[in-house]
Amino acid sequence: MNERPLSHLSSADEAEIVAIKGGTHLRARLNALGIFEGQRLRLLSGVGRYGPVVVIVNRAHVALGRGMAAKIIVRVAV
Repeated sequence: MNERPLSHLSSADEAEIVAIKGGTHLRARLNALGIFEGQRLRLLSGVGRYGPVVVIVNRAHVALGRGMAAKIIVRVAV
């Protein structure tokens, strides 16, 4: 499978969330942003080592810190 952390996607990649490696507070925060397992998203920016990771989910732009993005495991759409 082509699974990796969200923080390791390339720009403009589309992916599906397969797992969230965090506790209940992280999951609740991400759910409030519309980010949950099974959801599809597209990476807008975040290439590089610093700064936020910006994704489009449900036509909304969402900025996540690198730590949060590293805990979201995605499968890249082929």
